Amino acid sequence: MLDKKNSNFQKWFKLIVLILGGGTIYKLAFLKDAFYVPMQQYMHLTNAQIGNALSINGTISSFGFIASIYLADRFSKKILLPLGLIGTGCIGLYLSTFPGYYGILMVWAALSIFNDMIYWPVLLKSVRLLGDESEQGRMFGFLEAGRGVIDTVVAFSALGIFALLGKGAAGLRGAILFYSITVIVVGVVSYFLLEHDKKVVKDKSEDVSDNKVALQNMIKALKMPQIWLVAFTIFSVYSVYCGLTYFIPFLKDIYGLPVTLLGAYGIINQYGLKMIGGPIGGYLADKKCKSASKYLRASFIVVIVAMIVIIMMPHQSMGVYAGMTMTLGFGAIIFAMRAVFFAPMEEIGVPREMTGAAMSLGSFIGYAPSMFCYSIYGNILDKTPGIGGYKHVFMLMTAFAIIGFIISSILVNIVNKRKQAEKQVA
Repeated sequence: MLDKKNSNFQKWFKLIVLILGGGTIYKLAFLKDAFYVPMQQYMHLTNAQIGNALSINGTISSFGFIASIYLADRFSKKILLPLGLIGTGCIGLYLSTFPGYYGILMVWAALSIFNDMIYWPVLLKSVRLLGDESEQGRMFGFLEAGRGVIDTVVAFSALGIFALLGKGAAGLRGAILFYSITVIVVGVVSYFLLEHDKKVVKDKSEDVSDNKVALQNMIKALKMPQIWLVAFTIFSVYSVYCGLTYFIPFLKDIYGLPVTLLGAYGIINQYGLKMIGGPIGGYLADKKCKSASKYLRASFIVVIVAMIVIIMMPHQSMGVYAGMTMTLGFGAIIFAMRAVFFAPMEEIGVPREMTGAAMSLGSFIGYAPSMFCYSIYGNILDKTPGIGGYKHVFMLMTAFAIIGFIISSILVNIVNKRKQAEKQVA
């Protein structure tokens, strides 16, 4: 009994350490969440330029995920996770100098390497290995919720610094420095609190053996069609998620929301909703639907209906709080889906020794929308100002949700067949 208690304590302690890093590493790459308008004003960026920076980040991230298919199973989390965090913080120190547009593009390109190639797939691998099949929804749900808590506290602290320093260029610089120093400190702490991964091979040719195992896992992951289905389900969710960013200028342009309140809304929209969506998504997937893939399929239907309703609403005649409530409610649905969209990896029977490769491939395909969605959405808004442009963005988000429903339906059929085959064998 005592050993079981110690084991549970260690599991949740490790999850807390992972949450701490996961909740701080993306603050700089997603600076626009709380400071979209200040970035435009003091870094002299248009909607399209911000979208281009995010798309370059997404493009390099996708190729980084390919490399991570190998790296995540080859090197220990004790090395990769702190490296990703500290490297991110150092890039942030340079960003605080307000480089020109091409410098901005370089910053977001470098962030993609530390955030996504080095850090994120290793984080997902570590979380999956903490729990068994019955705990996957909850483990990933608590990861998302915990990240939401850290995200919100850190982002509101940065917003407070921004306001304290006058809500101008100095305030934005102070917020960036705060993000940078925070993530560096978390990286140092993570190095001392995380342990090395267990080695797969323990002999004199250990390095060669580890390389061979990592390459074998990479090849196996690429040959599993089930992993690709999970990946494209994630792809669909993330395509809609990218659109949440544009609720921020939507409320400014159509509802006249003030800049400071926009920053608070952006934090709640992108971070606070994780605290709500994470546990709800994990609970519904594990306890109600008994399947993450079935939960995602049902959620896509809700997203499609909700987005159509938003498109048809008379926004020009609606109050600002009605607009905020409507968009935050939609965001909560998306975050509940994001919380568990990697959980089907357990349902499709991915061997645990190739978890890193599977998560990297899932990330490569799943997060690919960041290569183009931000640029597409941003360009639509620049070329079609006003409510018409936003409705075009919302219609595109609806189309991605329809694609997600189709793919997740195929995934559910495969999962059901696997479970039926297991029952027949038993």
